[in-house]
Order: sequence, then C-alpha cells, then structure tokens
Amino acid sequence: MSEEYTPPRVWTWEQTTDQKSGGKFAAINRPVSGATHDKALPVGKHPIQVYSLATPNGVKVTVMLEELLAKGHAGAEYDAWVINITEGQQFGSGFVEINPNSKIPALVDRSHSKPLRVFESGSILVYLAEKFGEFLPTDTAKRVETMNWLMWQMGSAPLLGGGFGHFYAYAPAPLEYPINRYTMEVKRQLDVLDKQLEKTEYIAGDEYTIADIAIAPWYGALQAGLLYDAKEFLSVETYQHIERWRKNIFSRNAYQRGEIVNRVWGDENKQMPERHSAEDFDSFNFDGK
Repeated sequence: MSEEYTPPRVWTWEQTTDQKSGGKFAAINRPVSGATHDKALPVGKHPIQVYSLATPNGVKVTVMLEELLAKGHAGAEYDAWVINITEGQQFGSGFVEINPNSKIPALVDRSHSKPLRVFESGSILVYLAEKFGEFLPTDTAKRVETMNWLMWQMGSAPLLGGGFGHFYAYAPAPLEYPINRYTMEVKRQLDVLDKQLEKTEYIAGDEYTIADIAIAPWYGALQAGLLYDAKEFLSVETYQHIERWRKNIFSRNAYQRGEIVNRVWGDENKQMPERHSAEDFDSFNFDGK
C-alpha cells in the first residue's frame, strides 16, 4: 500500500506537468473549462465535418459514417480532421465552440441553413442514424433495446477507460485498491455482454445497430487485447461470445476503414490523420466483407 492520503478540507489545484506525480495526462488536465488558445477549425468540402482522434469514442463516429457510405448514402461523405488530445488541441477556441466540454469526437453538419454542432459520441450516433434512417430500428421494442445498450455503453465505458485504464496503464504508480476495484467492475461488464451475446447475434438482437458500433471500439477492442495491454490480466479469451461477435464486427470493411481515420500512432500502414474522400483509402489493404 502507498502512503495514506488525507484529503484537505478544501481541494486546490496544484498544476504540474510531471507525469511521475500527475500521470500521463498531467500537462493537459485542469479543473476548469474553456479555450486555452485561439485556433480556428479547418473546413473541408463536404457538409459533414468531423473533428476527432481514433480513440474508441472517435472510432464510433468514423465507423458509422463509413457504414452509411457503404449503404449508399452519398450525403454521409465527410471530412475528418485530427484533434490531438495529448497536445491539448481540444482546448482550441474553434473546438470549444462546437464542444464546450472539450472532448472528442465532435461533428458539424453544414447541410442546414445554420451549421449544426453535434457533440458526445452517443448523440452523434443517434443524430446520424435518424438523419439517414439506418442502424436504429423503427420498431418500438427494437429501438428501445438498441437505446438501452447504447446508454449502457455510455455509462459503462468511463469505468473501463477512466477507471481501469487509468489506474492500470496511466497512473504514476500501480495501486492495488483502485486496480482491483475497477478490474472487478470491468470483468462484470464483460460478463454482462458475454451473456447477452450468448443469446443474440448482435448486441440488441438480430440486427447490426448503433449499439454494436458504440460498443465494439471499447469492449471488442478490449477482448481482442488492443486496450491497455491487459489481455492476459483480464483473461479476455474466456469471453467467447464477445469474441465471436467482435470478429464479425471487425471483419466489416466499413469498420476497418473507419477505425484508421484520425489515427496518428502505431502501425504507419494503419494511420490516416485526415480523411477527405473515399480515394484516401486506395493505398490501404482491407480484407473485410
């Protein structure tokens, strides 16, 4: 156990850029909102403008747009611009204007008489599903079930990323209590999904929906061992129904295209910092269906 911490009566912010004491994101974390610098956002040729990074939340939106394009919706063509959150670009004035919460992803739909901002990944998925009439069932029961699981993801993932991911992979030092606490919760979440997928082909039933698009970049990636280098620690191979579903989702051509958009790390053959047309993918090889 580390030295016991006694909270002060009133918390005050001690600004630091020292990762040893403040963690991986010490240089950009702060207790206030708003812009830190002036920076206008670029605007491309398409009505839909995406400002994001290929984190699990960012991938949701670019996968959704690629799925819509694969369905033949030409109006889903988009420009995608990278917002590098490790460099504090989310605190530029232009980005804060479209998302006062300074979190990626954010989208601007310029097809309206007045450009419409849409932020929070779940909100963007619902907006695009309703705009194009895809991946959100119209049947009441199926729609509600899809929304149930979409909201499950929105409520659960912070415990995976901000809880488990932070203390297991990013905190200045490993601490037994928070790692055990969040590991227990993440494994419970995985068990919830695994039991659901034992009964259904996709998350919300027999249809591929925005629930799958929202959950796959988080829990599919986690089960594949792609998040936090925690594959062995979490015994992800035991969640066989998630694995079956994850392999199906990850084999989709639109998913493979969407997951590399706004990626600026890792394998250079799987990086696309910006996306402006379908031709941008011509130099990449995809084996999806």
